Amino acid sequence: MKNVNLNFVGKFPLAVPLSILMVVASIFLFFSKGLKYGVDFTGGAEIQITFEDTVKLGDLRAALNSSGFESSQVTSFGEIENHFLIKVSSSNEDLNTTTDKITAMLNESFADKGPRVDKTDIVGPKAGEHLRVSGFQAMAWALLMIMIYIALRFDYKYSPGAIVALVHDILIIIGVFVIFDREFSLQVVGALLAVIGYSVNDTVVVYDRVREQEEKSLGKSLKEQINIALNETLTRTLLTSLTTFIVAVVMYLMGGSGIENFFFVICLGVIIGTYSSIFVAAPTILLLDKMGKKA
Repeated sequence: MKNVNLNFVGKFPLAVPLSILMVVASIFLFFSKGLKYGVDFTGGAEIQITFEDTVKLGDLRAALNSSGFESSQVTSFGEIENHFLIKVSSSNEDLNTTTDKITAMLNESFADKGPRVDKTDIVGPKAGEHLRVSGFQAMAWALLMIMIYIALRFDYKYSPGAIVALVHDILIIIGVFVIFDREFSLQVVGALLAVIGYSVNDTVVVYDRVREQEEKSLGKSLKEQINIALNETLTRTLLTSLTTFIVAVVMYLMGGSGIENFFFVICLGVIIGTYSSIFVAAPTILLLDKMGKKA
């Protein structure tokens, strides 16, 4: 692939409107439908339970509904149907009392199945709100630090492109979570921070090659320099993205429900981050260059 000479710059007029459309759609979905926040952010309780014998997911849900816990969420994990995670949102009732009632109900309704509570986690409403705010603040600080680093490492005209690409990645991933009604938890925030680190690394490689082309290809236009840089980094970008994506897919499929959302975000981040480093970060350099010349 060393002799590849694809016209990436020529695709910018198509890619940029597509990116804008996806970002606008994600923002619209976020404000119209909203994210499905997990117990980490809303407050509530999580009860991890194991039965000695197989229990059907539908039977467990029916038992919870008949006991007054209609709003509870139940998911199964493991190879056989005997491991479950019960999530209960915060209510006016003390969460410790709620978990005690659920445990008592399980022991009574499934006494012959040998229920055993493995783990109970409780997060109060105020603590959940604090975690939600802290999670978004962590992403904001990460973006700010990256913007400062890019400005110092390269030039002021490179910094906005990296930030635009990262915001683009985050917003689209959030949009996908809204569309598929997936739970947005503290684990997902951690995955988004990992995506930020991965995506900016990809962008830095491209920027470094663009700057190198600016220094040694003085007779060529900025568009030509960017296109050469993108072609020169294409092999590295594809190989790195592919290997990371394969590992993330395997972990998503085989890792179980406990880490499913984390690697779902990583899979999305690898795809979207690779796209944005080429079709979002690079076009922003051209845009700022044009604005600078007009000024």
